[in-house]
Amino acid sequence: MRKLALVSMVAGLAASGSALSATQIEWWHAMGGANGEKVDEIAAAFNASQDAYQVKPVFKGNYTETMTSAIAAFRAKQQPAIVQVFEVGTASMMAAEGAVYPVYKLMADTKQPFNQEDYLSAVTGYYTDKDGNMLSMPFNSSTPVLYYNKELFAKAGVTAPKTWQEVETVSQKLLDSGVKCGFTTSWQSWVQLENFSARHNLPFASQANGFAGMDTELKFNGPAQVAHIEKMSEWQQNGIFSYGGRRSDSASKFYSQECAMHMESSAGYAGVKRNAQFDFGVSELPYDSNVIKTPQNTIIGGASLWVLQGKSQAEYQGVASFLSFLSRADVQADWHQFSGYLPITTAAYELTKQQGFYDANPGTDVAVKQMTSVAPTENSKGLRLGNAVQIRDIINEELEAVWSGKKTAQVALDAAVERGNVQLRKFEKANQ
Repeated sequence: MRKLALVSMVAGLAASGSALSATQIEWWHAMGGANGEKVDEIAAAFNASQDAYQVKPVFKGNYTETMTSAIAAFRAKQQPAIVQVFEVGTASMMAAEGAVYPVYKLMADTKQPFNQEDYLSAVTGYYTDKDGNMLSMPFNSSTPVLYYNKELFAKAGVTAPKTWQEVETVSQKLLDSGVKCGFTTSWQSWVQLENFSARHNLPFASQANGFAGMDTELKFNGPAQVAHIEKMSEWQQNGIFSYGGRRSDSASKFYSQECAMHMESSAGYAGVKRNAQFDFGVSELPYDSNVIKTPQNTIIGGASLWVLQGKSQAEYQGVASFLSFLSRADVQADWHQFSGYLPITTAAYELTKQQGFYDANPGTDVAVKQMTSVAPTENSKGLRLGNAVQIRDIINEELEAVWSGKKTAQVALDAAVERGNVQLRKFEKANQ
């Protein structure tokens, strides 16, 4: 992996007089581990590229902790200039009137070159208002894909499934060849309901999945979603599917070769490459051919960068300059190749292709193609729901009741919709 071109001795530069006199810009983020180190590297590269501004990245914990800290800091008038917020926090950020400086307005006010057409619409659509204006800057966006064990597939004489019908057939052949389970899934609400709905052009909620207004009603208990979860319940009983937890806990089932397939974030690529002691492939998320003939794009996870109000004009000039730097093709390509997150611009995708990264790392372009092969619809643009974290917790509880045989899919999804709607009304009332 090529590193960003850094001016040598960045630490020495930071101690120089020009750096000390530069306008300071604080950036709160939720990237830990290797990704956190990469964030530090990106900030250092920007700082070394000019001497007017110094971006200071600060790790604030997980996504929820980072967002909560930023809200508390804003109330205390100690907020950072930039904060990273996960995608399910978008509605909350939009509802925080007076707290957010929309990115499209920031870039216009500071006269920074900015063309929304340069960004992948399937990514930016999640963070735009009803008029299509970008409110925040996508930074680490991912989408679910299918990872599969090539060695177990070869032994069973099967190829990567494209449809859910093929998932069942392929899984059965894998079981017959001695594999314990066909597939497992991470982030079950995101993958098996939110993305299932988008992939099949089905509404997850009314009001264009919340984009058209807060008076939203959940809709994910429709016939196709119920049939899908009912089928997964059946597969849970016969070994085709094996539940492994609400987040990425199920990855161990794939790494140990207990399960031959794993539905996981495209950003999980680095983890799979590091932990899988076997040859693996990446394929698009399956679709139900009885529901749709040409599947829609999947929707994203991850986070974006929000600019907060209450800072000086000099700081905002620096923030806009930094966001332009982040959008550069070489910076985005480097971040994409390092992390497994999607590139946010077409130029970064094309550069990555030219550099031969996809040829050297087969499957790393699957997520991009899956997101850009068709134009998003109002059902596949994304979700903008208040109290989305609480709604996901409710969905997880109800799905676990299905996997354990305590509830049917219809009863569980009806309950999740009813309970989730209560959360939507609470959010709506709090933000009227």
